[in-house]
Amino acid sequence: MRFPKRKIKILEIIAQRGEADVKVLAEELRTSEITVRRDLALLAGEGLVLRTHGGAMKPESTRGPVGFEPKLATNLAQKQYLARLAAAEIQDGEVIFLDCGSTVFQLCPFIKEKNIKVVTNSLPVVQALLGSRVSINLAGGELDQERQAVHGLLAEEHLHRYQADRAFVGVDGISAERGLSANSELEAGITRAMIQNAQRTYLLCDASKLGRESYLQFASLDQIHCLVTDADAKTAQPFVDKGLRVLREAEENNV
Repeated sequence: MRFPKRKIKILEIIAQRGEADVKVLAEELRTSEITVRRDLALLAGEGLVLRTHGGAMKPESTRGPVGFEPKLATNLAQKQYLARLAAAEIQDGEVIFLDCGSTVFQLCPFIKEKNIKVVTNSLPVVQALLGSRVSINLAGGELDQERQAVHGLLAEEHLHRYQADRAFVGVDGISAERGLSANSELEAGITRAMIQNAQRTYLLCDASKLGRESYLQFASLDQIHCLVTDADAKTAQPFVDKGLRVLREAEENNV
């Protein structure tokens, strides 16, 4: 396959998936990884893709985080499923961190009747839990109106003042080799602060994010205790091999 055809195929794959790594592209194009790297360098030079560690992504992926409302409406059933699995881990009397992710937000209906304290940077989480049994602690700092969340240095310092029994966070990508990645330095900073100050951290990720490496690598895999996912056993196995507990339907049903 000549470069013009490879170019079209590469752009189609990245447009559909948001990003792709060299190995996957080489397999789908039936060419060498060296050729793919050269092609990606040319496409990046034209501004059509952005190079990442091990692959490339759509240029618009680095423009900042997507607003909360569009993310909330995407894959809603999957997010509710992951939230139900994660919520079953929470015990009365605990302090938990909840980040501003749309999947983590889906925990709210499952924890309203629990006698717990929630520390969060998410305005939708606060709104959803008002009037419930949950005690709420909202981080202070700069408000991102699109994400409906508080970010920045002051918010991170606020989180560092507290210790949580569990943190529930989301990411834009997780790799068994390179750990957690995000599209935004601000969100990465909040997630890192929660991870560092929680006894146990739960990462809520649908199958599409497993094996993905995004714009900014910000935490290693050994900082996570449990991966909550809808991925099949084969896709989850590399993370099990790294010593990570993987909570999915099979474990829920004791299979």
